Amino acid sequence: MRSRQLLTVFALLFLAVAARADDFQVTSPTLHANGTLPARHVFNGFGCTGDNFSPQLSWQGEPAGTKSFAVTVYDPDAPTGSGWWHWLVFNIPRDVHSLAEGSGASGANAMPEKAIQARTDFGNAAYGGACPPPGDSKHRYQFIVWALDIEQLPLNAESSGAMLGFNLRQHELVKAELTVTYAR
Repeated sequence: MRSRQLLTVFALLFLAVAARADDFQVTSPTLHANGTLPARHVFNGFGCTGDNFSPQLSWQGEPAGTKSFAVTVYDPDAPTGSGWWHWLVFNIPRDVHSLAEGSGASGANAMPEKAIQARTDFGNAAYGGACPPPGDSKHRYQFIVWALDIEQLPLNAESSGAMLGFNLRQHELVKAELTVTYAR
């Protein structure tokens, strides 16, 4: 009988977490799930000729206990063996639910107070758009908003994507993802 009660409790906890994860959503007026990344958000360099503007992102439905947010953009298909970090923002205050288009520009001063942009695989702390090698199949670009159980991660603008990823997974309550593709 005791094991049946424990199973019921675990099942209810699982359903509560699953429902909470479904409530947390990220949206963008220019990004559509499984759609193609617009040229406005493509890198300008390395042979790519986009505008390199970070997209506007909005999120809602975070669980109670959320103390901050983070935003990451990652290409798991980059031919590096470890993917490619395109944008890393963390320590976004819990009362902020969007980032404006272009806020990821270096020195733009458009980030919310206390938010930190970290060093991407382009080597600087700013948004870097898609720029897969010519002829590669479509790459996936995962725009993820993380709801965290900590107000400030103990990192700075020089932190790597791997270090941020480690910390995000340690403090993740839930995440919302919007994936788009791009090839050239």
